[in-house]
Parts: sequence; structure tokens; C-alpha cells
Amino acid sequence: MVKKVKFAPLNAQYMVSSMLGFLISAIYVYKISPSWGVAFSIVFAAMFFASVASMTHAEPDAFVEIETKGKRKKKK
Repeated sequence: MVKKVKFAPLNAQYMVSSMLGFLISAIYVYKISPSWGVAFSIVFAAMFFASVASMTHAEPDAFVEIETKGKRKKKK
């Protein structure tokens, strides 16, 4: 029996932080300590691939709900 995998919808900030973290790790941290630079780059690359998988496989309705959560103001 094959179990269907559910992808959690991740927001855009998660993808941006993974790209920024990868660039900082690859450029600046690698100059200071190559082993830490590679380790952080792997972690941020995994975060980026998770966000891409989330964009392609997550349900659009759940994604929109998370993206707009907190942006909606309650009317009095």
C-alpha cells in the first residue's frame, strides 16, 4: 500500500531566506571557514528545494490561506 505524501505550503519568505542564506554562506562564510560554509550551504539548499517542492505540489487553496493570513483586517 502506497501512502500519499502531503506537502506543506510554505510562504515566499521561506524561499527568499533560503536563497539569501545560501548566498551568504557560499560567499562570506566559506571564506572564513570552508567546512562551515559548505555545511550552511547544504542546509540552505535543502530549504530551497523544499520550498520549490511546496510550490509545485501543495494545494493552492491552502497556500493562499497561509499567504493572506494576518493580512486581512477584521471589519468592525
